[in-house]
Parts: sequence; structure tokens; C-alpha cells
Amino acid sequence: MIIYKAIVFLPLIGALIAGLFGRQIGSKASEYVTSGLMVITAILSWVVFLQVGFGEHGEVIKVPLLRWIQSGGIDVEWSLRVDTLTAVMLVVVNTVSTLVHVYSIGYMHHDPHRPRFFAYLSLFTFAMLMLVTADNLAQMFFGWEGVGLASYLLIGFWFKKPSATAAAMKAFIVNRVGDFGFILGIAGIFVLFGSINFETIFATAQTYLPAEGAPEGEAVINLFGMALDKGHAITGVCLLLFMGAMGKSAQFLLHTWLPDAMEGPTPVSALIHAATMVTAGVFLVARMSPLFELSPDALTVVTVIGAITAFFAATVGLVQNDIKRVIAYSTCSQLGYMFVALGVGAYGGAIFHLFTHAFFKALLFLCAGSVIHAVDGEQDMRKMGGLRPHIKVTFAMMLIGTLAITGVGIPFTPVGFAGFFSKDVIIEAAYASHSQVSGFAFTLLVIAAMFTSFYSWRLIFLTFFGKPRASHEVMHHVHESPQVMLVPLYLLAAGAVLAGVVFEGFFYGEEYAEFWKGALFTSEHNELLHEFHHVPAWVALSPFIAMVVGFVTAWYFYIRSPSAPRALAQQHRVLYEFLLNKWYFDEIYDFLFVRSAKALGRFLWKKGDIGVIDAYGPNGISEGVVQITQRAVKLQSGYLYHYAFVMLIGMAALLTWMMLGSAF
Repeated sequence: MIIYKAIVFLPLIGALIAGLFGRQIGSKASEYVTSGLMVITAILSWVVFLQVGFGEHGEVIKVPLLRWIQSGGIDVEWSLRVDTLTAVMLVVVNTVSTLVHVYSIGYMHHDPHRPRFFAYLSLFTFAMLMLVTADNLAQMFFGWEGVGLASYLLIGFWFKKPSATAAAMKAFIVNRVGDFGFILGIAGIFVLFGSINFETIFATAQTYLPAEGAPEGEAVINLFGMALDKGHAITGVCLLLFMGAMGKSAQFLLHTWLPDAMEGPTPVSALIHAATMVTAGVFLVARMSPLFELSPDALTVVTVIGAITAFFAATVGLVQNDIKRVIAYSTCSQLGYMFVALGVGAYGGAIFHLFTHAFFKALLFLCAGSVIHAVDGEQDMRKMGGLRPHIKVTFAMMLIGTLAITGVGIPFTPVGFAGFFSKDVIIEAAYASHSQVSGFAFTLLVIAAMFTSFYSWRLIFLTFFGKPRASHEVMHHVHESPQVMLVPLYLLAAGAVLAGVVFEGFFYGEEYAEFWKGALFTSEHNELLHEFHHVPAWVALSPFIAMVVGFVTAWYFYIRSPSAPRALAQQHRVLYEFLLNKWYFDEIYDFLFVRSAKALGRFLWKKGDIGVIDAYGPNGISEGVVQITQRAVKLQSGYLYHYAFVMLIGMAALLTWMMLGSAF
């Protein structure tokens, strides 16, 4: 049991050492302590992954820690839940976090606040580990909010930079919108099941199906003041949980915080966007699969939102010029793929894509950081070009990441990069699901795959090929990153190459049941595991064709005819501006919510704070006392004749009162 406790709490120990004693022990010691503990954690996570995923026992491992809440019918014990789903997340989170820690030793070596940075990194990792090892919804919500807090600190790490602080606030506030739904979902589950412990919820979930022959609209439960039958109550709860997932995983409508999070240091971008915070929503839906399987309507909503997100983010990524923002919108799009897989019931496919995506997306972000490091902080791809001969290792690693995310492979063979296996299976599952929105989802995912190929190769061509567009001084100083930054790239590249072909059969193939051991629930009516293996050949070929079309188009635009993109943008100026401005979501939200909130705040400040509280409240009373005191002080002049005069006036007033009083 000690191994599970060590995996969770070693990052917390590192965060406390660097955060509390960083100034005393120095930056180097803080880096080595936090990174060393993370290396141990990552190794232990792989050991647990092999034991749990490939071991013979099928029981859920529970490690009790302490009694937490016991009040008002809620009995919550703080314990660690370890099954195959947890083991996969432990590997993903701790492997990427470890490599980000090591990479940051080189990337942040000029920053004077390195102990604080590494403390934040380890704190973020601890919060994520608490989330994925949670045995109940309260514990999960603790980790959920801890991840939000740590991401706020990391995104706004350079707090003297206004854009960084604004991005941190935006991420925090937008996530609170989703978290509001998550809280209501937890409350709804407690109303339905009388418990928020996973074992109780999953064991009794089947009883909440509508009874055979019962009237469909029969009111059997009161949920938030609404009389609902149990099936609709389950749907309502699932949609509230999904609202939380939408915020944390940056799905359509609650996505606006994700690209702005690029204001943080590049290692933060890799940590948040690759394997940790943004996958929390995917993990939540997968963990609650026993509930979602009971609500086809909720799964339909998940599918539609995921498909729209994949398409929307891919369209925006086509025209972005900031190297990190292109990869950020790519993350948003790939998360859409994962939610489509969850929505159609291919839970293993969703987690498989989460697994492979962690490797190649972290690789792409850290390669982008290496490029930025080489060109003195420049992030605009239009000011790069011709970097391939100067940073050959970074180019090779980024090429591997691009081959993985675009899904390069040989159809109908076990030969390909990671994305070839995980992304293609989602597209095939979307087609094979036979749901009401399967055609809609399949079409948008194929189009998104083509766009993904285009903007990924556009990034490669603009950054590494063609004539240098940077100044002569910058090009003169272009240099390869140190080995401490390159070694993490080698390891992530290995994952981007091998993760798909090695683990394909376990996540959704022949060994599915033996590998997952019930950690992902699939109802008896869900035949997708068998059906998507028998899709038509043109369906299986469609992702490959989309990838080739995207590559050829990018090559033509940025290698064969570099003037074509500008001409096309000018010809379709309205569409170009629409995509460049991200469908104007920021402007719409600013008009609908930000300005109105500021106007309301100013009104309450002027009328309420100044007009009422300051005038008649504590401030007004204190001001009145001050004014009276100032006038009273003037009576204390220090002159004897003033005091004699006041005494005379007082005696005259007293005699007058006595005389008038006796007369009446």
C-alpha cells in the first residue's frame, strides 16, 4: 500500500520543500528535489500500471487514509481508489509532469523565481493525482479545484505581465462556470443515491432505469424542485456533470480560456494542455460511465459538443500565427475527439487517445518551447523560417510529433504513429455507433482531421523551411537547446512512435476486458466494441485520405506557392477575419457578460458603496464623529479668558433653566 501513497504524496512533499524553503536551499536544490521526487513517482506509476493493467487480479484497490466527512447523512472516507483507469492516468500525469520538471531546469534557468515555479508544478501534479485517485465525488472535487488553483498560479506565474494575469483570471472564472454545474451534479447524485461514494453509486445505478411497462412520465423523484422520473433524473445529473467537464476540458462555449493560457511559461502549456488539467473532464465522464450508459440523451449531447469542438478548434487553428496558439487549438480539437468517443460509448477509445495524445502533444509543446528558446523568445511563425539547419534535433522531434498528431500510418496494417491508432478508432467508432448523430459526428471529425493535418504541417513549413524571416541578429544567435531540454523530447518521441502500436489491443482490442477489468462500464446494449471493427473500407480510409489532403494543401501553400495564402486571405477577407478572431467568441462574451458585469459593479459602487454605505454606514458615522470632534477641539484654545467665558455662559444657562423651571 505504501507505493500508492508515495505516488500521490511525493509531489506534495516536493511542493512544500520548494515552496517553504526554496529561498534557503536555493534554486538548484529546489529543482533537483522536486524533479527527483517526480522521477521516483513516474517510475512507481509505471510499476503500478503494469501490475494493475496486466496483473491477474481484477479487484479495485482501495487505500484508506482518514475519515473525512461524517455529517448530515454524508459519510465520506478519504481513500485512494486504484483500478486500470486510475493506473493509466497515473502514468500519463506523472510521466509528462516528470519530463516537464526536467525540461524546466533548462528552460527556466534565467528566471529568478525558480523555486516558486517548481513548487507550483509539483502542487499542480499533486492536485491532479488527488483527482484521479478519488474514491468519491467530494474527494474528486477537492482535486478538481486544486488543479484549478494551481493552473491559475502557473498561468499567471509572470504576474507583472498584464496579459498573463488577465489569462489566469480568465481561466479561473470560466472554469468556475463549469464547476457550478459539477457541484449541482454532485448534489443531484446525493439526492438520487443518498451517497457520493463511487461504489454505492455504481452498485445501485441500474435500479434507476425506468421500470418496464411503467408510464414514461411517471414522477418518482424530486430533483431541485422538479418532479422527474428516474431516467430523466439520471439524464439531468449526467448533463450537470458534463457541464463541469466542458469547463475543465475546454469544450465548445467554455473553451475561451485555453488559448489564453499560453501566456504562462511553455512548460506550463505542456503540462496543462497535454496530460493533466484538460483531460480531467474526459476522466470524469469515463469514471462515471455507469451513469452515462443509462442516459442516451446525455451521451448524445456529449457527442454533439465534442464533434463541434473538434471542428471549431480545427478551423481556428488554420490561421493562427503564434506557434503555441496553433498547438493550443489543436489540443482543444483533440479533446473534442475524446468526447465524441465517450458520447458514442467507445470509452476505451477515448482513454486510448488521451494516453497517446499526452505523448505527442507534450512533445509538440516542448519542441515549441525549444524553438522559442532558440529565437530569443519569438513566438510568431511569420518571423521564423529556415530554422531546420540550426536546430536539427528540435526539428526531428517536432516532425515526429507532427507525424503522430496527423495520424500518419499505413491503413489496414499495424504500422503507424500513435495518432494513427487512437484517432482513427474514434472516427470509425463514430460511424459505427448508429446513433442519431453518428453521421454528423463522423463528418465533422473527418473534416477536423484534414484541418489538423493542414495546420500541423503549416507550422512545420513556416517554422523550419523557406528563407529565414527573422532579423540577421536573431538568426546569428539561433542555437540548439541544452541536453536537459532535449532528453525529455527523446522520451516523449518514443511514446509518440510506440504508444499506439504497443497498447492498441489492450485499450480497445482483443484484450479489452482483461485489461480494463470493469474500470470502464459498457452496458449489454453497447455493441460498439464489435461493430467498429467491421466498418466499410472507405470509412477506415477516410482519416488517411484527410491527412494526405491536408499535407498536400499545406505543402502547396507554404512550399510550392508561398504567395497563395495571402492572396486567398485577401480574397476571402471576411472568412479569414472570422477564423483569425476565433469566431468572435471573446468579443461576444465581452459584450454579453464582461461589460454588463463591470457596469453593474460601477453602479453598485457609486450608488451602494459611496451613496449609501459611505454616507450612512460605518464610513458615514466615522466621518460624522471626526467632524464633531474637529469642532469640539476648537473649544480647547488654551486661553484662560475663553474658559472663563464658557463657564459664565454655562452658569447663565443653568440659572435660566432653574428660573424657568420653577415658574412652570
